This record gives sequence, structure tokens and C-alpha cells, in this order.
Amino acid sequence: MPAAVCGLLALLLGLPFAGGTAPGALDAAAAGAVAHLGPGVARALVLPTEPYVVLVLGLLGVFRCLRAGRRWEAAVALAAPVLAILLTAWLLKPLYDRWKNDTLVYPSGHTVSLAAVLTVLVLVTRRVVVVVLAAVALLAAAAGLVGMGYHYLTDVVGGTLFAVSVVLFSWPVRRPVPAPSAG
Repeated sequence: MPAAVCGLLALLLGLPFAGGTAPGALDAAAAGAVAHLGPGVARALVLPTEPYVVLVLGLLGVFRCLRAGRRWEAAVALAAPVLAILLTAWLLKPLYDRWKNDTLVYPSGHTVSLAAVLTVLVLVTRRVVVVVLAAVALLAAAAGLVGMGYHYLTDVVGGTLFAVSVVLFSWPVRRPVPAPSAG
């Protein structure tokens, strides 16, 4: 159910901005809120979205699955983020046709890649500290992406929702192992 809700919200969020370039009121307010960030700070906040960071985080999730003997989850940990990134680049960005600085921006591909691997790490570890660190990383990246002028806030939120949706839809459901019969 959460996967469907996230996916639907991601699809609906982009509709008002499809085919346009103008920011919405929320986008303008977010841009104003991070306008004071210097370029060095904004660049540092965007660091978690860089491919080499995302790749290391993704491989960490795969490694954790393999180490626990969960090969199927390891395969999904690798494939789901790739699927989310490809769907974003090849389907959603052209479909929504939202532009900024001569680039298609909805949903944010930077955010999709980061949110997908962070969602995998949350599912693999099932630890509150990972949830908190993932949320902090996404908020920092959002501030940096908006502060650098790469994306509108709605692009980042849509990318997060879409990535979470794809990973949750892809993730194998753990079935409880039945207890041996006593008689």
C-alpha cells in the first residue's frame, strides 16, 4: 500500500508543472529559503547525489544482503534503483516535460538515485538510525539541489516519492518461516 501511495503522489505532484518552466509557490518559497547558501555549502549538500556516492551506498546494500545469505534481496537491491533511474530518465522526464536551465527536471534524477539506494538500505538494515540518516541526507540534498538551481523542490519531492515507490514495489515480501510441527 505505501508503494502505491508514493507512486500515485509522485505522478500527481508533477501534473500541475507538466510542460512548463515556472516554479510553483512552494518551489519559489523553497528557493528563497536556501538562497543564502553559498555555492560551496550547496555543492557539499549535493554530494550524496553524486554517482560515486550513490554507487557505494548501493553496493553496501547489496553486500549486506549477500552477507546475510539473501541472494534474491541482493539482486533486487541492485536492480530496483537502476529501474527507478531508467524509468525516470526514459519515461517520466519526457512525459512531464518540465524544464529548468535547458534540462528536464521532473522528477529529479539526482534524487531518484539517492532515494532509491537509501530506501534499499532502510529495508536491508531495518534500523531507526538508518532511517534518520537517510532522511537527513535527503533533506540536505534537497537544499543543495534547490540552492544550486538544479531543481525545484517539487522535482526533489517527486523524485523521492517515485524512488521509494519503485523500490517498495520491487522488494520481496519476507514470509515467516513456519514452525516445525510438534506432532
